[in-house]
Order: sequence, then structure tokens, then C-alpha cells
Amino acid sequence: MPDLSNEWRLYRRGLRAVAGVDEAGRGPLAGPVVAAAVVLPPNLSGSEPWLTALDDSKRLSARQREGALRLIEQHALAVSVAQESPAEIDRLGIGRAVIRAMLRAVAGLTVPPQHLLLDYVPIKECPYPFEALVKGDGRSYSIAAASIVAKVTRDKGMEQAEARYPGYAFARNKGYPTAQHRRQLQKLGPCPLHRRSFAPVRQAALLLGGD
Repeated sequence: MPDLSNEWRLYRRGLRAVAGVDEAGRGPLAGPVVAAAVVLPPNLSGSEPWLTALDDSKRLSARQREGALRLIEQHALAVSVAQESPAEIDRLGIGRAVIRAMLRAVAGLTVPPQHLLLDYVPIKECPYPFEALVKGDGRSYSIAAASIVAKVTRDKGMEQAEARYPGYAFARNKGYPTAQHRRQLQKLGPCPLHRRSFAPVRQAALLLGGD
């Protein structure tokens, strides 16, 4: 379970604005990659009941994530979200697209951060001091909050995309390479949300005579 030990260590150094940063959507075949940055209040004791709703977003159900998002929006000092489109992922590569989305999310915070806690994505060109924590979304409440914001934002976007691009079950698979998604990709070919640089999408396009 996450806690505030990493945040408190920075607060003891006199830092007050610590931003947790995480992303959602690195592995799907379709849809954007979404990053979020969250600054929690520096005066938290760690025993606030609402903090118990925060965890690595992968450990929470969709309903739990949505409830946690409401609590984050209610209590956080600042929340920011940014995304990179499938076209940008294809142009930059997924690694660079993730970093760019993270930096844009941090830049969008209304409370300028003094330090970042990242979920194990070292950013050489980062303009802020940072630490990249292994499995940080399960160790830091700030990173866990960012993981929840990013995951809920991305999932909602993919659910809405199903009406525009029916046949791929985006509301169910969120663009991840499930067996059903891969079958439909082979049958229908890629749609504008698919990442053409990813091998299964590229192969499906070639099979159906696309570019």
C-alpha cells in the first residue's frame, strides 16, 4: 500500500509542492497515452480516511477508481492531465511520447512543483528535480493519485470512442491487445485511433492492403 514517506522526506527538506506523476496507456494498440500530475497538500498526517481510497490504479476496480478520482479532485492542491495522440506516438515512439505527456501534465499544474515523484520513468531532460521510484504507484500516495487520474481519464475516452469506431470493443478492452481486439483488427483493419507503428496494427494494415 502507498504512504507518504517519500513526500515527508521532501517536506523535511523544506519543499512544499511535490507532484506525483504517472501515465496510463503505454501498452495498448489504440488510443492516446495519458499522463497526470497531482500535488497533494503538504500538511497531511497520512491518517486521513480519504487517503485509503488511493492505490496503484491497476489494483482498483473501475468503480473504486472513479470514487478515488472524486476524492482527489476534492482534496488535491492541483491536478493536471495531458495526452499524446496515436499519431504523435507513431511519430515520436511510445517512450518519448510518454515523457512528453508527463512533462506537459506537470507544466499544466496550477501549483508550480518543486520536486517530482515519478513512477520509474527517468526523464533526462526534466526541468524539475525528480525521483523515479520503482513501482511508485504502489508506494507513494502522490503517484497513486496521478495513476488513478490518468487511468480514469483514458478509460473514459476509450469508452466514448466506441461510438465513433464501432467493432473493436474499445469500451471493453480500452485499446489493449485482447484476443477479441486482435481478431477485429485483422477483420476490419486499423481505425484512426490505432497506433500504426505497433507491429500488430502494421501487420493488419498490410494484410488488408492499407498503408
